[in-house]
Amino acid sequence: MACFIVPAAEAAVVTIVRRIAESNHDKKYSVTKVNPEAVLEKKTEILHQTRWLTNLLWGGSVLLAFEHVWHGEVQPWFPFLTAMHDPDSTSEMLHEMATNGVGMAALVTAVWIGMVAVNHIRRKKSIQEVQ
Repeated sequence: MACFIVPAAEAAVVTIVRRIAESNHDKKYSVTKVNPEAVLEKKTEILHQTRWLTNLLWGGSVLLAFEHVWHGEVQPWFPFLTAMHDPDSTSEMLHEMATNGVGMAALVTAVWIGMVAVNHIRRKKSIQEVQ
């Protein structure tokens, strides 16, 4: 009924954090004993990888929201979710959000972590081949 809200909330939080990080990205900090260019390159890579996560989360949330609209579980007037009309449906909806929504958000995040790990391994391997 409303499982798409949990990944959408995670996507919103990650998007806000990424935007704040991007706005601070170009600021140069005096770093001692560390190569500032390497730090900036690492920050750029992390921002790029968080963009993968936001794209996965937003895309899945939009697709799920469309599916719920298609099945008539979301309506264009308040209270938008049809499950909000009676308390029994509301408790069922909250249970679905706690189980399915959290599970989907965790699975998407786990897939993203796997993507980041594979990318890191491939990068490391390509650097070793060049040397």
